[in-house]
Amino acid sequence: MKNNNKKTYWPHMIVGFLALALTLSFWTVKSASSLPVQESNTYMLKYQMADININEITERKMAFDKSYNIRILNIEMMVMTDNVNSKRPQPNVIKLRQGTNIFTYEVLSKTGEAVTDANVTFLLTQPHSRKQDKLFENVPNINGKYQVSGVNIEKAGRYTLKMRVEIADTMGYSSLPAYLKP
Repeated sequence: MKNNNKKTYWPHMIVGFLALALTLSFWTVKSASSLPVQESNTYMLKYQMADININEITERKMAFDKSYNIRILNIEMMVMTDNVNSKRPQPNVIKLRQGTNIFTYEVLSKTGEAVTDANVTFLLTQPHSRKQDKLFENVPNINGKYQVSGVNIEKAGRYTLKMRVEIADTMGYSSLPAYLKP
């Protein structure tokens, strides 16, 4: 008679690898779902709409840039110091105030005349979040300038001031970085 006391461990290894694979799969799903994905709002549109109409958007933007300029007025800039570890210069940003802010824009033709009949939309957003977005449609023209008033900002951090101007078949955009100190 043969003595078959040899133990085989391969069934235990298979069960162990399956348990490890299930644990790592669960951990991956849990980690991925805890980091929310934010949609891009480039061109002040949903990503899908911007992607579908990018050729038309680009043509309208180029036509706008040939004929008009957008300029923000009465702002205070924060002087940013360049990061010594990076070769990229830091652009100066608009300084925001806690509470109510007013933004005044001027749309000028290339000849320097103020445009008063544009359809203007303003968006205050944060670069990596859309939770706190504030959208102002049909911004009124007051004395040749487009004024967005009643923009209440409470949370400190980085922001982006976006403006879309539609004149006839052209469409222009302005995107300016801003910051509210804590």
